[in-house]
Amino acid sequence: QVQLVESGGGSVQAGGSLRLSCVASGYTYSGHYCMGWFRRTAGAEREGVARIWLGGNTPDYADSVKGRFTVSQDRAIMSLTLQMNSLKAEDTAMYYCAAFYKRDGGCPWSEFRYWGQGTQVTVSS
Repeated sequence: QVQLVESGGGSVQAGGSLRLSCVASGYTYSGHYCMGWFRRTAGAEREGVARIWLGGNTPDYADSVKGRFTVSQDRAIMSLTLQMNSLKAEDTAMYYCAAFYKRDGGCPWSEFRYWGQGTQVTVSS
């Protein structure tokens, strides 16, 4: 059973930056996993923000964050960092790290099955 622990949320003014980190445990070979970040605001559907197959694919981002958010991985410890720059008020949400086992590339949003507890990001305008 994979367990995910996020850290790094907080409050920032619009235009600022935050970095979220997610570290996994209980996995087998990290190169056979997809990891990603999702977010949810009250009353809204969960939105996929960024995803990557740790075996080597290029990250994929939601249109709403392209050019502002960047993910980086550390496959040695199965971790995924989300660097968020040029933050906007509409980025305010609870952010969740997620993962699932995948031997090859391609990480459908609907297949993420392991979830962290979430970390709050609040951007004030």
